[in-house]
Amino acid sequence: MVRLKIEISVPESHVEQVIDALHEAGAGQVGEYARCASAWQVTGTWLPLPGSRPYDGEAGVVQRGAECRIESVCHEDRARAVQRAVRRVHPYEEPVINFLPLYEPPAD
Repeated sequence: MVRLKIEISVPESHVEQVIDALHEAGAGQVGEYARCASAWQVTGTWLPLPGSRPYDGEAGVVQRGAECRIESVCHEDRARAVQRAVRRVHPYEEPVINFLPLYEPPAD
């Protein structure tokens, strides 16, 4: 089964909500451990275009702000459920949720 790495940027105020949503959707399982994720602070930049409803900032003005990057893993068959769960709790109008395939070395 293909495993995917999940990458999400979110305001620090929503880190626990996103990690909870990941867990509830079946992400973050590593062997006999659940709710596995890591988070660290990053600086994001974005330009809200006309017609947008930004969580932070205003249309037409380049923004920079503190965010947290969350990383976790899931099986490919859980990706759609993970995407829906994260979008349900994420405050951004257009959250970026990256799914990257992971290389799994062959067993010895």
